[in-house]
Amino acid sequence: MFLISDNVDTLIGLRLAGVKGVVVHEKEEIIKSFENAFKNKQIQVVLITEKLADIVSDFILDIRLNRRYPLIVEIPDRHGAKKPSDSILKFIEESMGIKS
Repeated sequence: MFLISDNVDTLIGLRLAGVKGVVVHEKEEIIKSFENAFKNKQIQVVLITEKLADIVSDFILDIRLNRRYPLIVEIPDRHGAKKPSDSILKFIEESMGIKS
């Protein structure tokens, strides 16, 4: 795993769990961090805070559509989730064409 975060608190918390990562703030820094993660074949999951994911949403969509690895997981930062708690369920339902 590798973390791309917008704050030090999230990075420190995940480092305690053994996850390495970086703190970045600008679009170019985020993309460069992803490119560095792609070079390391041992990284299979990239965690990114929701705030940063919003900045590079088109880039992340392209990765998800055109690459098998790494898996990209958006996580809330220390301020909590911006998306509703059922957003993953809604994503799956929309992807499969299921209406609840």
